[in-house]
Parts: sequence; C-alpha cells; structure tokens
Amino acid sequence: MNLELIVQNKQEAIQAEKLGSHRLELVSAMKEGGLTPSYGAIKQVLQSVKIPVQIMVRPHSYHFYYTEDDFQVICEDIEMITKLGGNRIVFGALNQNGTINEEMLREIIRRFPDIDITFHRAFDEVHSQEAAYRTLLQFKQNVRRVLTSGGEVNCEKGKDQLAKLVKLSFGQNGPSIMPGSGLSPENIAGIHQMVSAEDYHFGSAVRVDGSFANEFLQSAIQRIQKELM
Repeated sequence: MNLELIVQNKQEAIQAEKLGSHRLELVSAMKEGGLTPSYGAIKQVLQSVKIPVQIMVRPHSYHFYYTEDDFQVICEDIEMITKLGGNRIVFGALNQNGTINEEMLREIIRRFPDIDITFHRAFDEVHSQEAAYRTLLQFKQNVRRVLTSGGEVNCEKGKDQLAKLVKLSFGQNGPSIMPGSGLSPENIAGIHQMVSAEDYHFGSAVRVDGSFANEFLQSAIQRIQKELM
C-alpha cells in the first residue's frame, strides 16, 4: 500500500518522509489546484529526501487544453527537472473533445524516455474514463499511475467508479489507479473497502486545521496508516 502526500517545500517534504509517506507530490499554488513548483523548491526537495518525488508540471490552472507555447513551457520545465536529478512528473493534457491528448504525451516520452508520469486529475474531465484509461494503456511504460476521484468532486462520491477503474487496471496490468480528493482519516477505511486501490493520495485532510498553510497532523497520518496497512 502506497501513501502519497502533497508537499510544497523542503520542510514539508522532510516531515512527510519522517511520518511514513511512501511518495511525495511536489506542487506550488494549491489554491489554483497545483502548479509547477519553482526551480529552487524542486532542487531543495530532491536533495532533502530519499523517497520518490513526483513533480507537478502544469503551466496554468485555466484548463487542460494546452497551446504549442504552453507545451514548450511544459517541456522546458521537464528538462529543468531532469537536470536537477528528477525523473518523475505529474502531468495531464486533454483535447477539447474530452479525450487524452496522445500527441503531447507521446512527444514528452520521446524527448524524455525515462520519465515516470502520474496522469493527474485532468482524467476527471474526460468524456469517458474507461476509454481514456485504455488510451493511457499504450503509454504504460511511462504513465505509471492515474490520480482521480472517479470523475466526481471527491472520492466519496466517485467510489463506485473508482472501484471499476481499479478492477480495469488490474485486469489490463496497466497504470495504477490512485484515488485522490476528499480522502480523510474518517472516510479512508470505507473507501478502501469499496475501491481496493494500492495507492492513495492525501492533501489538506492531513494538515492542521485542514489547511495547506499549516504543517502535517501526525495523528491524522497515523490513523490513515492504521486503516490501510
């Protein structure tokens, strides 16, 4: 069972590792839903922890339909990450018809063949999650996991769909389904019983007062670990 925590800087990354997180998602601008962190933040975090760090690559929060200029920014950011010693990103791009932008994914993998990708919650805005997942199957050597709330506002509402996606992922031996959004110490046991995922992604629910402005709440993480392990 893998527990992934959102972090925003070196101090949070160190604390998350000490609290038992198996993997980190490094982001900036959580009020915007998470954007690409700065060069300095990426460098500090990569140098400070031993566990895997997935780095958000998202140039803006307006939508997931990227222009060619946006895509050049995305590729330059990935190049920066690789030069700093990272090889893991969180990325997602769609076409305006609600399908996966295969062309952008294919080009990223061509340029960065060793990149490890988490396809982020752009997946919750696709026209058909089953069809989108089957599209991602062709990239499974690089797209290792899909962060999703089952197409709903949170995992509680999306748990039926999450269960279907997890079953699909096991059956196809494809990218793992990682539930995220709205997970908490209070609901994780029931959601896990229904969904049976191997990866779970937590954000504000494991923070003091439920705010990204505050540090991690150790008791919340320990409760989650007890429920999952």
